[in-house]
Amino acid sequence: MPKTQYRIYVVELKKKVFTENAKFRAANPQFNGVLECLYVGMTSKTPQERFMQHKTGYRNKKGYKLSANIVEKYGAYLRPSLYNHIDPVSTRAEAIKLEAALALELRRKRYAVWYN
Repeated sequence: MPKTQYRIYVVELKKKVFTENAKFRAANPQFNGVLECLYVGMTSKTPQERFMQHKTGYRNKKGYKLSANIVEKYGAYLRPSLYNHIDPVSTRAEAIKLEAALALELRRKRYAVWYN
């Protein structure tokens, strides 16, 4: 069985997330409205499969919701140009670190970013 690979992905969110979601607004005081609103995540699936899970409100066999509400409601499309340079990693812990690092890097560039 092939070893699980984790990938980082970025979803562009509709701009209205900034005006409608107080938590998102509070997490992004640096945002000046010029660049996009983004969601950064990590997955063992392809970014396309994971995006579809978010948009359809996917639940696993046990009934747990695996989609992020913010992407389900505001997700527009994937932004491969912001994550294609990041190679897949072999552990979940590495992926979580990469996810946070990319999210914070994008915030420094003045994007509004949400990540878990």
